[in-house]
Amino acid sequence: MLLAEDDRAIRHALERALSLEGYEVTAVADGVEALAQAHRNPPDVLVLDVMMPGIDGLQVCRVLRAEGDRTPILMLTALVETADRIAGLDAGADDYVVKPFDVEEVFARLRALLRRTSPAPLADDTPEVPVREAQVSDRQLEAAGIRMDLQARRAWRRRRELELTRTEFELLELLVRNAGIVLDHSTIYDRIWGYDFGPGSKNLAVYVGYLRRKLDEPGASQLIHTVRGVGYVLRED
Repeated sequence: MLLAEDDRAIRHALERALSLEGYEVTAVADGVEALAQAHRNPPDVLVLDVMMPGIDGLQVCRVLRAEGDRTPILMLTALVETADRIAGLDAGADDYVVKPFDVEEVFARLRALLRRTSPAPLADDTPEVPVREAQVSDRQLEAAGIRMDLQARRAWRRRRELELTRTEFELLELLVRNAGIVLDHSTIYDRIWGYDFGPGSKNLAVYVGYLRRKLDEPGASQLIHTVRGVGYVLRED
């Protein structure tokens, strides 16, 4: 794991906590060091502070994504506005934690990111949860004008290809597989993050809002609908 945090006290405390949790941590103090270390010894996951001197966490994220690096990235930010969170997702981050944070939340989010990149196979006696699929083949899904190539991790609305982050792709896949079915917040959190962050979390709303921006087209029907007090559903009006 690579940890980049310019605040010395936070960096040392988080490095110690992560080490005690069993992670092998390389800690650096700024974005320049983070990029150099990521190139020299690619980590399994990155934890990046947004506000760092020189090259900030957003720019580190943009550079790595532009190079084709798909390593999971968790952003640490003191910025709480939705626009600031969207900027992190737009840069290619997979998730974020707002300061001041509970270290247990950091652990939970890291576990979820690592599970998604190295999924464990189901045990023979583990029942699969039935889903309503619109599956064209083993590698493709299609519903409500959305087509997804699961192996290539590409998605289109009609003929327009969508530029999606890892989390956006997985959220869209879940909605397409269950087109027409209302998925509650807890189910989505469990399927995408592997952890329910509770009713106070805005994480899901931010991702849904950003996914809508990429899906919606002028004059076309909205695809992702909010069911107040319950969750979300993918369907054409």
